[in-house]
Amino acid sequence: MVAEQERIEIPLVLENVLRYCLKDAQERMQEGEAVAPFSALAAGETLFMEEHDFDTPEECFADARHTVEHATGAAAYGLCYDGYVETDEGKKDALIAQGGVPGDEYGHAIGVLYSVDGEGKPSFAEEPIYIGNCLNYMVGLSPDEDYRLDEDGVVEQGEVPPEDADGE
Repeated sequence: MVAEQERIEIPLVLENVLRYCLKDAQERMQEGEAVAPFSALAAGETLFMEEHDFDTPEECFADARHTVEHATGAAAYGLCYDGYVETDEGKKDALIAQGGVPGDEYGHAIGVLYSVDGEGKPSFAEEPIYIGNCLNYMVGLSPDEDYRLDEDGVVEQGEVPPEDADGE
């Protein structure tokens, strides 16, 4: 991702999660669905998805924060929603994905601009734009701790089982 004046480095795992969120949201819109705010939490080889469909944006953000801020063992998270960005030409509709990785001071937000034709069909920009830094709900987590998810997706502290340690 490149901003106009400087090169922005986003951790690869975070960039992948954010791009996945945007792609998922685009597919939903192309199928005629509304895009309710949702989060994606990357833990190991799994991406856990959860919708945050509340009455106000503040409630959506608070629920997403509650979901990810204590998710030790996760590598990154993204929060995706339908919003807008301010441009030189005014407000533009955008699908926005923001997120972070454990321990980073701040997160990153990217978005895909879109427009809707007279028949309600969306058309999207080819590439996401970098929107800026954002809060990182995982700022208090350490990326070095040894945690894992159990079969129900609940985070447990402990040693990696021997069969998982070597990828067998």
